[in-house]
Amino acid sequence: RYFQVARCYRDEGSRPDRQPEFTQIDIEMSFVDQAGIQRLIEGLLQYSWPEERGSITTPFPSMTYEEAVADYGTDKPDTRFGMKIVDISDLLRGSSIQFVKKVLNYPRGSVKAICIPQGARYLTNKDLESLKESAKSQFNQEIVDMICKPDGSLKSLLTKFLGEKQQSDLIQALNVQVDDVVLLAAGEHKQVCSALGMLRLESADLLETAGLALRNPAAFHFLWVVDFPLFLPREENPTELESAHHPFTAPHPSDTSLLYSDPTKVRSQHYDLVLNGNEVGGGSIRIHSAEQQRFVLEKVLKEDSEVLSHLLEALEFGAPPHGGIALGLDRLISLIVDAPSIRDVIAFPKSFKGRDLMANAPDYVTPEELEQYHIQVSWPLAEKEAKKS
Repeated sequence: RYFQVARCYRDEGSRPDRQPEFTQIDIEMSFVDQAGIQRLIEGLLQYSWPEERGSITTPFPSMTYEEAVADYGTDKPDTRFGMKIVDISDLLRGSSIQFVKKVLNYPRGSVKAICIPQGARYLTNKDLESLKESAKSQFNQEIVDMICKPDGSLKSLLTKFLGEKQQSDLIQALNVQVDDVVLLAAGEHKQVCSALGMLRLESADLLETAGLALRNPAAFHFLWVVDFPLFLPREENPTELESAHHPFTAPHPSDTSLLYSDPTKVRSQHYDLVLNGNEVGGGSIRIHSAEQQRFVLEKVLKEDSEVLSHLLEALEFGAPPHGGIALGLDRLISLIVDAPSIRDVIAFPKSFKGRDLMANAPDYVTPEELEQYHIQVSWPLAEKEAKKS
């Protein structure tokens, strides 16, 4: 086993919560299971947690990937506030609303909604239109709004198609109060969840901007998200599968037999640590059977296992059960100190173009300097000049 603080590099654009160069707490262990790694991380965080930020309670709650997507529309939910997604498909199944009837005839069709507390009081018509436009542009998802009037009834284009009992059941299911706003979406399950999950966060931002306290900035809600799918359909060819995380992740013990009969239903032993809606760590238990690893590479992923023959040979000699996890140190610290960007907690952070402004790097090095170290470099500019000549 090893524990290290490692400097890492990622070939992707900069955002407030990430940049090309970052630091992580990297842990790999033998003879360990998922619960063992989770307890280790909980103990590490509890021991090192700053007293000024209060105390954290262990063990951290756990939620499956399916639960997170269904309730929050994301695999990294912010559980500091409610506004959960509610499935109202059964409540509207007998309605005369044409688009609802059409959607519910699809295999994965569903109707879901979120309730924005005091939305009619704190959100403007412009805000509501902005939310609808976000869902349309990001997910091609239409949104219908409903407003709870002072008499407790719902105001919406849909209410004329709903009976009194359906309206009453809807109000009860969503726990709608006077001045609340309901956002309703109908479509494919995952798309609807994702769209409403985004609107949940955008609505929270709008409410807090308008003065309604919703998320306690002094609260730290850790959460384990588990049971991710092991494989996903390839975007370019949905009939083929790709690893949801990496091809060395072990299947869930209960799903091992499905690996050989229906790999699309296999859950993985991957786990993410989420803090206030931000992923601060992730890891997995690895496959330690050469036979199982070869099957995943060759039969499921249709990859050439020869490229990883050295790994398969090592596993054949008898590798112990093993797994690991990595915590994003910069991101974790930025959340603890409530910094808006990880750049605020990194000494000499890189710019959005990946440059070190302190050292003015990367910079041009003369051929004479390179020659001392027997280094040859093919400069892009030199290549262009050579092509011109």
